Amino acid sequence: MIKLQPHPDAENITVNCAVVTVSDTRNPETDKSGKLIQDLLLSAHHLIVDYQIIKDEPDQIQAYIESISKNQNLEVIIFNGGTGIAPRDTTYDAIEKLLEKTLPGFGEIFRFLSYQEIGSRAIASRAVAGTYQNKIIFSLPGSSNAVRLGMDEIILPEIVHLVKQMQNQ
Repeated sequence: MIKLQPHPDAENITVNCAVVTVSDTRNPETDKSGKLIQDLLLSAHHLIVDYQIIKDEPDQIQAYIESISKNQNLEVIIFNGGTGIAPRDTTYDAIEKLLEKTLPGFGEIFRFLSYQEIGSRAIASRAVAGTYQNKIIFSLPGSSNAVRLGMDEIILPEIVHLVKQMQNQ
C-alpha cells in the first residue's frame, strides 16, 4: 500500500495542547500513554498547556472540556483512554455529546490503521475527533501502541492544518 503524505503547510506553527488521560487507575508515574502524547507533541515543537488524569466519569470529562475550553490560548485537547465498550469506558459518550462538529474520518482512519495492526479487534475502538468552542478534540484508546499510531499517523501530520482551519472561521 502506498502511503500518501499530506501537502505541507505553508508555515509551521506551534500548537497549544492539553493532554488528558481518562483512567480510574493511572497516576502521573504510571501514565505511559499520557507521557507518550506529551513527548510526541514536544518533539514536534508544540506546547503542553495542561495535563490531567481524570476518572472515567462522564460528568468529570465534560466539566473538564467545558472549563479548559475557556482558555483562549488552547487549540487542541488530546484524550486517551476510555474508548472501548466496557461498562466503565465512557470517554466517547461524554465527548461525543459536546462536539459541535465531528471529524468522522479520524475514527474511520484510526480503525483502518488499527485493523492492519491488530485485526478485527479494531472494531471495539471508539476513537473520535471533532470541535468544541473552537478547540479541536481528539480521543484515542489508552494503549501506548494505539496512542503512537494515532499520533504518528493522523494527529501530528494534520494538527497544524486543522488548527489553521479553525482559525479561518
